[in-house]
Amino acid sequence: MNLRNTTDVSEFLLRGFPAKPEVQRLLFPLFLSIYLLIFLGNVTIILLICSDKHLFQTPMYFLLSHLALADLGFTSTTIPKALDNLLSQKKTISYRGCFAQLFFYMFFSNADSFLLASMAYDRYVAICCPLHYSAMMSHKRCLQLATVSWVVPIIDSLLYTVLMSRIEFCDPEEIPDFFCDIFPLLAVSCSDTSLIEMMVMTEGVVQVMTPFVLIIVSYAFIFYTILKIPSATGKRKAFSTCGSHISVVVLFYGAVSWVYFKPNAKNPGLQDTVATIMYTMVTPMLNPYIYTLRNSEMKAAMKRVITKRFW
Repeated sequence: MNLRNTTDVSEFLLRGFPAKPEVQRLLFPLFLSIYLLIFLGNVTIILLICSDKHLFQTPMYFLLSHLALADLGFTSTTIPKALDNLLSQKKTISYRGCFAQLFFYMFFSNADSFLLASMAYDRYVAICCPLHYSAMMSHKRCLQLATVSWVVPIIDSLLYTVLMSRIEFCDPEEIPDFFCDIFPLLAVSCSDTSLIEMMVMTEGVVQVMTPFVLIIVSYAFIFYTILKIPSATGKRKAFSTCGSHISVVVLFYGAVSWVYFKPNAKNPGLQDTVATIMYTMVTPMLNPYIYTLRNSEMKAAMKRVITKRFW
């Protein structure tokens, strides 16, 4: 391969999907339907919570509205460009567009992780410290949790984007994925990437694992507290308040583990593309429906809003 300086690179080729036109014609309506469901589901959650005073003042739903916003931004960073490339003959993304996509992809995915940890803390306080819930999960505390969940990912994403923009790429610049991510970009680099790889395996792992560990610790205390509840009805009621959140956490971190923490993460193949689709499309599509269809308060609020607006 010929080494080219990053100043000479104007665009990257995205090679994440099969080249057969008939396959791409099938993928386009599928991905478009998924994106419309994601958009509809998350916008509904945001509008529902913001329009219902009771939900907006409830910490769990306040944080859920931020999670829905993060999911909406996360999918809007990758899916529209993927749809555009499925329709066009030239499967490219501009150099600046690639790094903008990298920044926002990392930003929203990390925000997802921190918001899930914040919601786990909310469930911990609600079940383990119910008498102090109002004080420990005041609106001020919720704002602090939301602020940290947005600010820390911004700093982290900006750091990686700046470092990645300084490396050189080989000719041709074919990214083995359908969007710009760290490992696919490193795969087409001709520079010494040891510093970035070390950061990914240290700071990057800490960035992902810290919220995950907080979630695990929160639920360890939650399950211990629930097991001490004498009545079966009380145990079921306590578990029911965590069911939706646990489902979303399992989907999110299961997909993250498959995409980023397996041995061949730097050399993605067809199975990895399928896993990435699960992470970037299917999981965000399921999240809003898990929280609405399995949640009586959300369904009740939806009925109140519909009744108020149309009757």
